[in-house]
Amino acid sequence: MKHTIIILALSLVTGSFYAQQIKESEVPAEVKKSQEQNFPGLKVTKWEKEGKNYEAEFMSNKVETSAEYDAKGILLGTETEINVSELPKSITDYFAKNKPGKKIKEASKIVRPTGDLNYEAEVEGTDYIFDSNGALLRSERDKEKDDDKK
Repeated sequence: MKHTIIILALSLVTGSFYAQQIKESEVPAEVKKSQEQNFPGLKVTKWEKEGKNYEAEFMSNKVETSAEYDAKGILLGTETEINVSELPKSITDYFAKNKPGKKIKEASKIVRPTGDLNYEAEVEGTDYIFDSNGALLRSERDKEKDDDKK
């Protein structure tokens, strides 16, 4: 329970900032070194800054993946794209009940170094974050997708 509260608090803080794409030259050497150590040989396709943290996007086994680091290069978590059908039934049930007729566009699995697991489901430009049991933790509008529409 304590870990869940800490993760939720960290997620709320980092989630309150919008990601900004940055050049690789703006990423601290410690972060780039950690990325290479954690995911050797995988080329980063995009770097983003989210508040004080850095996010590397890359392909791993043909699956879109991202890793989040603090400024010292400590891995805070990974997010891996999954098929919507891989979401727990409790999450799809949530949308059937609370957002009838709305389709889940994208889904991902978020894993923290502690092993804590969350799921993310995108519906109509909003990301819904669930715990490993399928309980809704929060939702946040995806500003990046809003900007893409402009």
